[in-house]
Amino acid sequence: METIKWADFEKVELRAGTIVEVFDFPEARKPAYKLKVDFGEFGIKTSSAQITKHYTKEELPGKQIIGIVNFPKKQIGKFMSEFLVTGFADENGDIILTSLRGEVPNGSKMI
Repeated sequence: METIKWADFEKVELRAGTIVEVFDFPEARKPAYKLKVDFGEFGIKTSSAQITKHYTKEELPGKQIIGIVNFPKKQIGKFMSEFLVTGFADENGDIILTSLRGEVPNGSKMI
């Protein structure tokens, strides 16, 4: 594993946001949802996430997650992703969202 300097980590904007809307993403190569997430002062941003194995569209709105908001936008087919959703793969490779145990203000930075 490569080590990084603290200054490298400080460049990554890991921010808390609340999912406000969830849409199907039938054009995706792997099953995924399109998400709209409120990052407070950083605005509402969109991304996609391959999280259909562990989550339904109905249970996601209101869930607070952690996203990286300072990567460049990425074109995914006809969809533009504005941040990176964070998560961990389970034993089958299906993604479980990185989330918070308590609630913090949207846009809060992980420190």
